[in-house]
Amino acid sequence: MISRAAQYLLRFDDLCPTIPRECWERFRKLTERFGVHPILAIVPDNRDPELASGPADPAFWDAMRALEAAGACVAVHGHQHLCQSKGKSLLGLHTQTEFAGVDFATQRQWIQAGFRILRDQNLHPRLWIAPRHGFDLNTLQALRDTGVEYISDGFARIPHRRHGITWIPQQLWSPVLKQRGLWTICIHPHTASSSDAARLEQFLELHADAFTSFDRAVKEYSCAPLGWLELTHERIELLRMQRRHRKQRSR
Repeated sequence: MISRAAQYLLRFDDLCPTIPRECWERFRKLTERFGVHPILAIVPDNRDPELASGPADPAFWDAMRALEAAGACVAVHGHQHLCQSKGKSLLGLHTQTEFAGVDFATQRQWIQAGFRILRDQNLHPRLWIAPRHGFDLNTLQALRDTGVEYISDGFARIPHRRHGITWIPQQLWSPVLKQRGLWTICIHPHTASSSDAARLEQFLELHADAFTSFDRAVKEYSCAPLGWLELTHERIELLRMQRRHRKQRSR
């Protein structure tokens, strides 16, 4: 039984120099206003045309460094965000991903390159995030070999250890009031609507004090393997998400 009252992490995905600054700037203002320390999921070497809507923003990396200095946590979000592999991922939500199914040596090379690119920008990435929840056991081995301790993924209600990696769960794509556990709200700024921003603002107005940070979360939770009750909950939530994604693909 989880006794800790609900806490929330805020995560912004697909950040890279070629998405319009105004897309993520409106969310940056909300984090500053409410004192929230988000996770910044940065694509190291974007080649995805859907994330290349204009010329590279020359101020992007300075902005990321400023956000990190203010308390945000930087994450490496894949490599080039090209989801062309049809390998089976551990979570099984998408039929094509960037990493799942790719050979171990290539995955390790991509992961190491991603961390190197962000560090060359004087950032200090703390965790790794797979595009489209797509990763397999080779990915986790490559992360361990690279010295990466954390990923942000999975549908448990608490951080936990699995396959030698600490998983910080990511279960929501818009704010939802919960009673117990740690809940990561993932927002894609380049596709978020004004109503999405308004919904987040309204939630923060009521519950900003329930938002935590990556550093606090890993400090306050034991991050042990999941017990049977949490494993059951996670499995039910994963099955629900798999059905949801199958239904979306069939439309």
